[in-house]
Amino acid sequence: MIYSNACAYAIRALARLALLRPDGYVLLDELCEGTDLPRHFVAKIFQDLVRRGILLSAKGRGGGFALARKPSQISLLDIVECVDGIEELDHCVVGMTRCDDFQPCPQHEQWKALRQQFRKFFTETSLEKMSKTLSKKLDILGEPVPALKGRSKPVKNAR
Repeated sequence: MIYSNACAYAIRALARLALLRPDGYVLLDELCEGTDLPRHFVAKIFQDLVRRGILLSAKGRGGGFALARKPSQISLLDIVECVDGIEELDHCVVGMTRCDDFQPCPQHEQWKALRQQFRKFFTETSLEKMSKTLSKKLDILGEPVPALKGRSKPVKNAR
């Protein structure tokens, strides 16, 4: 796997948030309802994403979590960088301490090309694109997009 389970949960939960309410707050219980997203684990991840500026949080009626920017302005690279860091993409794929164009490992050239493709994919894939893909998947499965029960506070930020 390219990223951790925590990062995979973050991506899935954020894509769902962008689908359900891209411009408002969603309660974590409603976000995780009907999925296999572990609520307590997602709560910890989301608190980190609030500290890192990907999400906003609000307490009280109409609160929950909201995207700090428009879904089109949040890339997978932003999420991966916040949750896992992107340093792993720069490390040698076979674990050699010194691996570069001058002292390559046996897999250096192949990994270099893949690493560039991963970065491009992570950079060019936004939460907006992920939420549209999620919507299509639900449609293919014959499942409606879940309706949120709670009302949302207005998001106050510099979107």
